[in-house]
Amino acid sequence: MTFSRAPRDLLAEKRVVTIGGGTGPFAVLSSLKQTHCDITAIVSMADSGGSSRRLMDEFGQLPFGDLRQALVALSRNGVLWRDVFNFRFRANPDGSSGVGGHSLGNLIISALQEINGGDLLAAILDAQELLETAGNVLPVTLDHTTLCAELEDGTTIQGETNIDLRGEHEAGDLSPIRRVFLDHPTLPCHQALRAIRRADVIIIGPGDLYTSIIPNLLVEGVARAIRESEAEKVYVCNLMTKRGETDGFKASDFVATIHHYLGGRVDRVLLHDGEFPPSLLEQYASQSQYPVQPDSETVQTLVPEVVVERLTAPNVDYVRHDPERLVRAVLAPYLAAG
Repeated sequence: MTFSRAPRDLLAEKRVVTIGGGTGPFAVLSSLKQTHCDITAIVSMADSGGSSRRLMDEFGQLPFGDLRQALVALSRNGVLWRDVFNFRFRANPDGSSGVGGHSLGNLIISALQEINGGDLLAAILDAQELLETAGNVLPVTLDHTTLCAELEDGTTIQGETNIDLRGEHEAGDLSPIRRVFLDHPTLPCHQALRAIRRADVIIIGPGDLYTSIIPNLLVEGVARAIRESEAEKVYVCNLMTKRGETDGFKASDFVATIHHYLGGRVDRVLLHDGEFPPSLLEQYASQSQYPVQPDSETVQTLVPEVVVERLTAPNVDYVRHDPERLVRAVLAPYLAAG
């Protein structure tokens, strides 16, 4: 695909909101920051493992993992600061606490929150200043909440990490997820709702369907704000299935699930063309992860526009969206309009 204008000029002065969690939004944000658009990254606060879990247990703070990754993705302040925020202390051999196993970025955000009298939004603003971010990062909620999954066999799993990792920890056939929900009504971050309502483009994903993306839609008012926004809603479909979450899912299954929790449809879906190096397929198959079949004809019955392109990075040792290719696919309609 050939473009006549530089990608950084395409969304000048447009308000772009990304919604997700985990490592998925990193590809979008790390390339989107090269544009001149007004970026707001809204991230899930359902993380319940690792350093985030310990800070929650020890200090009663919200999980910072997804916030940290979005801040790093948007950072323009050089490699050093990004490395500082990503640095993780080695776990103590004796299993004792202290800083062992903690992410330094999480500790910095925790310290900034303390400095600001417990105000997390003020702490994020300070972190954005330190990292000289190319946009804003907002938590989808400021409430403590627990993600739960009801399985088809009637079992209920509590905690994002337990849902996320059950495919690694449990052998044999796994009961599919029937639904996910939050353990109690959860109020939204009003700044996040405002960003959604004022957006020109809303990018949902990529990311783990049930543990990174849908938790955002479960927060009160968020799905409604997305539905009512005049923004174009773009969904970036996953590249691979995930054992215990999306076994056997085709692209249309991902889209239908997003629509179910959104209570409406998106405007455009981006799909990878399905090609992967055979060596990578073998590696992922050993973990019971397989390429998401881009059944575009079925997806076309669900949304107005479907884009099928090569969206992965060439010559890499893992399956990930290529940041530049992904953002260029998002921007394609604006290029055509220019």
